[in-house]
Amino acid sequence: MTNLLTKDEAPAATTTPTKGSRFTAAASNYIEDRTSISGAVKEFGRKIFPDHWSFMLGEVSLYSFVIIFLTGSFLTFFYQASMATVIYDGSYVPLKGLEMSTAMSSSLHISFDLRGGLLIRQIHHWAALVFVAAIGLHMLRIYFTGAFRKPRELNWVIGFVLFILAMAEGFTGYSLPDDLLSGNGLRIIEGMVQGIPFVGTWISFLVFGGDFPGTAIVGRLYTLHILLLPAIIVALIAMHLVFVIVHKHTQFSGPGKTENNVVGAPILPMFAAKAGGFFFIVFGIIVLMASFFTINPIWNYGPYDPSPVSAGTQPDWYIGFADGALRLMPPGLEVVLFNHTYSFNILIPLVVLGLFILVVLIYPFIEAWITGDKREHHLLDRPRNVPTRTAIGAAGVTFYASLWAAASSDIVATHFQLSIEGVIHTVQATTILGPIAAYLITKRVCIALMKKDREIALHGYESGRIVRLPGGEYIEVHQPVDEYERWKLVNFTDNKPLMIRPNAKGQITGLQKVRVGMSKWFFEDRISPVTTKELEHGDHH
Repeated sequence: MTNLLTKDEAPAATTTPTKGSRFTAAASNYIEDRTSISGAVKEFGRKIFPDHWSFMLGEVSLYSFVIIFLTGSFLTFFYQASMATVIYDGSYVPLKGLEMSTAMSSSLHISFDLRGGLLIRQIHHWAALVFVAAIGLHMLRIYFTGAFRKPRELNWVIGFVLFILAMAEGFTGYSLPDDLLSGNGLRIIEGMVQGIPFVGTWISFLVFGGDFPGTAIVGRLYTLHILLLPAIIVALIAMHLVFVIVHKHTQFSGPGKTENNVVGAPILPMFAAKAGGFFFIVFGIIVLMASFFTINPIWNYGPYDPSPVSAGTQPDWYIGFADGALRLMPPGLEVVLFNHTYSFNILIPLVVLGLFILVVLIYPFIEAWITGDKREHHLLDRPRNVPTRTAIGAAGVTFYASLWAAASSDIVATHFQLSIEGVIHTVQATTILGPIAAYLITKRVCIALMKKDREIALHGYESGRIVRLPGGEYIEVHQPVDEYERWKLVNFTDNKPLMIRPNAKGQITGLQKVRVGMSKWFFEDRISPVTTKELEHGDHH
């Protein structure tokens, strides 16, 4: 009799595991038994990443840092951080036979005698510029949407410290070739350090190892550039990512999105696949920039020489605000007291920039104190719905941009055939009046946009279709907004100023009065959200 077996009854096909698969399984079990890493991987893989385009700015900064690390590792094999004097005998003929430092000679060797060296140098430099720019734009996105609020205040501090360290990393990097550009930049720093009363001279000797330019500055900058600063940056990036995982991502409000429900793609496998492709896109764009656009042509500048002080050299854009602050100071601010010279043309920029950086660093805590808001926030604000915060941000950006523009005052004067005094006076006025104008204009624009949103939510969009009523009246038919659009227009919190209350001793302190006054200023001219009753009335209309 023939034995007929059904498909379900048929024995399953067996395969003999290969040596490779057995080894992989054994290694996986060994690691799991000793680390229990699978739980962490599962938890990390389930992390939801929002799908809004603005969150890519953080990715661009991370990928740029990876590119900096890869290209910088290559360059360390060929760069020599030495101030010893040599006679250049490389391939670049215009500088042949010229006396220069070993650092400058090795930089020229990388550029002209090492296969692919110039491309790697330019990729490294462009990636550094993109790194700082991406962090700055990422911080602006976080600020204007209120993503820095509780529980993410420390992540704001970490991000801003990363921004400062990225600028320091960039400055130490372009100072290494010991060319005319880097020498002028170091000379400015040395002058600022020596302008500090009492201790400035001693600090300068400690940093430079003697009279400028010293014999040790390049080696010390090299240690900072490849060791200390990158180690701190890597540690802070790791802390930042840990906080992102613990606190989860913020997101823009909308239907189906709540404080505890993040809408997006999980890291594994969807977001990881997208991120991998996006990394190579960023890498490819930076390589194209390095291939077609020359950056920091040290062979044109030549080795550092203090005589060509009017060379028109400019610092990298992100450090220009410090140079611009020095240029905007009027002359005659040196004062001699008790045989000591106090250079207020240096001290004032140092104090102003220090206070500006400090205020930006602790802004989340300042706003929380003014508003009295102790709630956790996981939904982002539309910038227009918080007019005062948005106006403050616009004023800060204008102040930074004015200082940044001042760093190119000489280039502006020569290119547009203007007097340097006229350019300086114009930028001085912009630095003082620009932030005030930006604050007032931005706040009025935000309030006007909120009024427009309220009108659209209640009455819809203007359709342009005119209808005549039976009584002879002509009206325009409005097109109602859909649910998603209405949600976006009306879903914001109506924050109110703090009320002054006596403390435990029944007293009202001066600090409380200041806090209440600032709270009234922060929430003045606010537009209340549309109520349900108003929406029902608008729908009926």
